[in-house]
Amino acid sequence: MDGNYIYVREAREQARVPANGILSQSIQSDEKTKVILFGFAAGQELSAHTAPFPATLTFLRGEASLRLGGEEQEAVEGTFVYMRANLEHGIKAKTDVVMILTMIKA
Repeated sequence: MDGNYIYVREAREQARVPANGILSQSIQSDEKTKVILFGFAAGQELSAHTAPFPATLTFLRGEASLRLGGEEQEAVEGTFVYMRANLEHGIKAKTDVVMILTMIKA
């Protein structure tokens, strides 16, 4: 790799899903964006919170319930979500889940 790109083949296989809990690993971070690969064990929850910048969620494996503002949505493999800054959101894994979070800082 020459520093101009980051290449992750089979990101869903790179994610570590713990037996009980949530693990995250940073894939990329600079002044404009941060990309984090998450592994959620079934039943784990990231409680509702906000972030000061827009973000996307891309679900690579599993099923989850999402809280997006005042709405509930379901996520499955292939689900993509764009969230504006300060949107209250939360995630509860129904099964083991692998997800990519991209924070857009600039």
